Amino acid sequence: MFDRTGLAKSFTRWKAVTLTTVFLTSLLSAPRSGADDRNPFAGDAKAAKAGEYQFRINCALCHGLGAKGGGRGPDLTRVVKKHTHNDADMFQVISNGIAGTAMPANGTNGQGVGMTDEEIWQIITYIRSQEVKASAKSAGDETHGKQLFYGDANCSVCHMVEGKGGRFGPDLTSVGGSRTREALIESVRNPSRRLAWGLTEATKEFPQEYESVTAVTADGKKIRGVTLNEDSFSVQVMDMAGQIHLLEKDKLQSFQKSRESMMPVYGTDTLGDQELEDIVAFLVRVGAK
Repeated sequence: MFDRTGLAKSFTRWKAVTLTTVFLTSLLSAPRSGADDRNPFAGDAKAAKAGEYQFRINCALCHGLGAKGGGRGPDLTRVVKKHTHNDADMFQVISNGIAGTAMPANGTNGQGVGMTDEEIWQIITYIRSQEVKASAKSAGDETHGKQLFYGDANCSVCHMVEGKGGRFGPDLTSVGGSRTREALIESVRNPSRRLAWGLTEATKEFPQEYESVTAVTADGKKIRGVTLNEDSFSVQVMDMAGQIHLLEKDKLQSFQKSRESMMPVYGTDTLGDQELEDIVAFLVRVGAK
């Protein structure tokens, strides 16, 4: 005869065991927190040295040697970072990447270089050893710097910050977080020494490099600007007024390229040292958001 009572008891025991198994599984697979998120190599000079080696191989292409920032990745020597607040955050960013940015997942399950947890912690130890521990107080006045950027210094004629300004030069919204103060000053005083990356398009993982071009049309009109898109037969050029020209190469009298920046050199007679410090302070503040 069918034993409903025995079946009910068996089902109850099975349910209890199943729920316990599910709970333990979820507990073991949940993201680590608390003490487990602490860097096991914190303050370890030997681990920092190993991390420097890993950083040079896997990270320096974007973040620069010494972690001071490059054309693609931010300066990591600053104590305050845009996407991380502690070592655990940094571990997750390196391991899993940042969606919508050029930062790839670099953990063993990612599409990047596939670093182990130990290697990631060593890199974090190295980055911490490189951080600027001194006061983060800027030498510039960011409020005055903003006024200069959009006013007398004419920066916004060519450059955009947070959607406001020109498109001829690079968007500078994030440059204060990706370049050092020294690099920003150099780009103003000697703009052709290290040219920035070019205009970004949604279909490109990384922007192309800026190239200055001078084209002379069939009727003798001279057009100077930067290339946006180019193939074997045509080229798109944006001039300093922001106007875009689509040119057919075989109909041009001449077409010359240059890696010389079209940005004018700002000497101290044009832009004083303190004024430049103020503009840099403004860009650093915006880039840290």
